[in-house]
Amino acid sequence: MTHEERLRVFHQADLYVVITEALCAGRSALEILDMTLAAGVRLVQLREKDLNGRALFELAGEFRRRTEEAGALLIINDRLDIALAAGADGVHLGEDDLPVRVARNLAPELIIGASTHSLEEALAAQDAGASYVNIGPVFATPTKEAATPLGPEMIDRIAPKLSIPWTTMGGIKKTNIDQVVKRGARHPAVITAVTAAPDPTAAARELRQKIAAGLESHV
Repeated sequence: MTHEERLRVFHQADLYVVITEALCAGRSALEILDMTLAAGVRLVQLREKDLNGRALFELAGEFRRRTEEAGALLIINDRLDIALAAGADGVHLGEDDLPVRVARNLAPELIIGASTHSLEEALAAQDAGASYVNIGPVFATPTKEAATPLGPEMIDRIAPKLSIPWTTMGGIKKTNIDQVVKRGARHPAVITAVTAAPDPTAAARELRQKIAAGLESHV
């Protein structure tokens, strides 16, 4: 697909599920992926920072096969090389990864996401060619223990200044997702709210319903 075609799917998606096997409550990443896709989720990120390149490539290839069958987008965390090799739809880059501008030049048709923690960072990523920026961490989260939560109010400061899509992440769960959705968050990103849930399919469905209801009232 082209970048434009991928962005159309991105716009149509809602919940953004990030999968890390260590946070899957003893289940495999592929098991959680299948249960996530069964809930109708169409935006998935594979986030495995500790796997070597070959192992990550093999896992990404299986993620690609299953997401493609479901009509879902697959984003790879950090590794543009793996995203390209596995035929993924995009890559999500942090502040210590390949610069967004370099990634855009190397992969013009991929979705390129960028983690940002301030308005300045978000605008810089947008100017560098990011397809979307993530605003976070919104709430306290064990996956970003060193990061100070921005609070949902930061969305109000950043989102109106952006001309590209944006996501939110960090400690989002069913008890607080309304705080980001009412601020216009169309693609809240979660990890353990789905991956560690007793029933990931049911958890993802409930979150998707909350997004739909919140966006309807937001409009």
